[in-house]
This record gives sequence, structure tokens and C-alpha cells, in this order.
Amino acid sequence: MATVLSVSGSPSASSRTGKLLRHLDSRLAAQGHEVIPLDVRTIPAEALLGADFRHPAIVEATELFARADGVVVGTPVYKASYSGVLKALLDLLPQYALTGKTVLPLATGGSTAHVLAIDYALRPVLNSMGAAHIVQGWFTLDKDITAHEDGSISVAPATAEALTQILDQFSIALGRSPILAAAV
Repeated sequence: MATVLSVSGSPSASSRTGKLLRHLDSRLAAQGHEVIPLDVRTIPAEALLGADFRHPAIVEATELFARADGVVVGTPVYKASYSGVLKALLDLLPQYALTGKTVLPLATGGSTAHVLAIDYALRPVLNSMGAAHIVQGWFTLDKDITAHEDGSISVAPATAEALTQILDQFSIALGRSPILAAAV
């Protein structure tokens, strides 16, 4: 069983990005992974913006990254790039915080004009942090995620199918076959 850190880089509590990640976390957990959610927005702003490496929340986040075998990084796309709160956290992590880790980059946005944000903005940063393997990422249009009053979401069928394939590839890269996990 792999330990997966699921990082939401959205600054909003009602974010589709965060809701999508928590939805995907349950599939990873069903495959036998231990999933640890981290919403960057819950880290105190003074720690992030003040670059307080010794703040307990930053120390804890750093430890979570160190403990993880794999990391799912999800972000809304703003101005053709990943979110500022995600950038602030990544800047405070050790230079090679992703060394030896399998990473799955995910992004959400309102327009297909931002689809390349994963490859041109996020992937280079993850690579520079030493990720052993960055699996194929996925961009999800906001319109394909419907939030329900009970807190659950539904995902458009074609997007749900693509996300299932992406998660299964991530699981395989972590060393646990999703087919074997379903049999457990």
C-alpha cells in the first residue's frame, strides 16, 4: 500500500478543484492506498507569505511530503498558471521534496485555453523538485464538475472515464495494480 498525499492548491473552500480531489481520493483509497488530504488554503497565510520555514504548519506539510510515496497535486488555473497559494507552499518545501516520488498533476479551469498549464507551468516545477516520475496529468473543465448540496460531486461521463484511466495509471506507477486492488 502506497501513501498518497493529495494536495489541493485552491484558495477557496468551495472550490471545484478541492471537491474533485477529495472525490478522486476515495478511488485511490478503494485501490488500497493510504490517502492524506492537504488543502493548502488551511495553512496560515502568515506562514506562507512570510516564508516562515519553521512555522508548525509548514513543518507538518514538509513532513507529509517526505512521508508520501506519491503526490497528487491539483490546482485551479489562474492567468494560465497554477494558483499562488500552491506556488507559496512549493517555494517553502525543500528543493528536492519530490525526490523518488510519483506525481500526478491535475488542473481545473473555465476554458480549454488553459489546458496546457499543466505541461508548461506546473510540470516544470514538479520536475525541478526531483519527482521520480510525473504521470500524465489531466485538465478538467469547471463545467464538467457539478457540486451537489450534500457536498458530493458528479463528473461528466467522458471526464470521469478519463480521470479513472489517469488514476489507474498513477496507481500502477505507485506499484499497486488497480485490478488487484479491486480484488482485495
